[in-house]
Amino acid sequence: MNILVTGGLGFIGHNVVKLLKTQGHTIVVVDNATNYGIIPQAEVDYLIAEREFRIAPCLTHRADIKDQGTMEYIIQRHAIDLVVHLASFPRQKVVNINPCWGSQTMSEGLLSLLEASAKHGVKKFVYVSSSMVYGNFTDEYFDGVDENHPTNPIGQYGIMKLAGEWLVKDYSRSKGLTYTIVRPSAVYGPYDVEDRVVSKFLLAAMRGETIQVNGPKESLDFTYVDDVADGIASASVSDNTDNMTYNITRGQSHTLLEAAELAIKIAGSGQIRVNERDDSFPSRGALNTVRAYQDFSFTPTTDIELGFQLYYDWLINTPIYK
Repeated sequence: MNILVTGGLGFIGHNVVKLLKTQGHTIVVVDNATNYGIIPQAEVDYLIAEREFRIAPCLTHRADIKDQGTMEYIIQRHAIDLVVHLASFPRQKVVNINPCWGSQTMSEGLLSLLEASAKHGVKKFVYVSSSMVYGNFTDEYFDGVDENHPTNPIGQYGIMKLAGEWLVKDYSRSKGLTYTIVRPSAVYGPYDVEDRVVSKFLLAAMRGETIQVNGPKESLDFTYVDDVADGIASASVSDNTDNMTYNITRGQSHTLLEAAELAIKIAGSGQIRVNERDDSFPSRGALNTVRAYQDFSFTPTTDIELGFQLYYDWLINTPIYK
């Protein structure tokens, strides 16, 4: 298939591109290589270069998804069959700093792609959402929050992600555009930026600094990037995922305190400061991935101990993080 991956030079995106290429698909990447106004430009430049090397050769357009004319040209020019849409503001903190800019990308950019996809005969549209759409996880989901859990997002990022899901579904209703929605959680691993929870924990430990734990009982479904990329790629090309929504996570929860303690154990240095939980973020935990396993055999393989070790091994050998 001819597949367009938006955000294909991103942390998750370039791993998805790499997998789809190995499966024999023709991949076109769109990415504007932004630093979102907060990530040091030197770090962005280094990571983009490394990610480009990992997926080379690959046809890449440095473009903004809000430009509908450009998106139409790319989709038509390359006879795109499938769009995998990862281009987004990456997390709640980044949206909070500049919500209007975040909305332009996450709402206007999505609409631009949906319009171009519907107009030029894209067969399937894969929307990468987030577990943040659920808001606070409720206690009755003992086997992990499944896709039927109520969606009550807290914060603009989760609200925009959920609105994006509704837009995708409305284009399916009104224009017959087949979709798949995936919801990852707490993704981490090599080639990520420093400003994310696992990155912060490991780098603070490596540097002998204090890890800030906001709420010792707060937990996340930490998911290694290779597992997420495999789930997204598999859901995208499967014949069993039309007009469905899937959790793509490890399916196990660990507290922030456990994650901090593991980072210190691996690095052999660092200390922990426990703070009150941040009420601007929802309380989360494990997600249920049974539907993804049943429909396309999604089986994550990297537990938190191995994943943290693999990420640490990459960090200590990466010059920009010395």
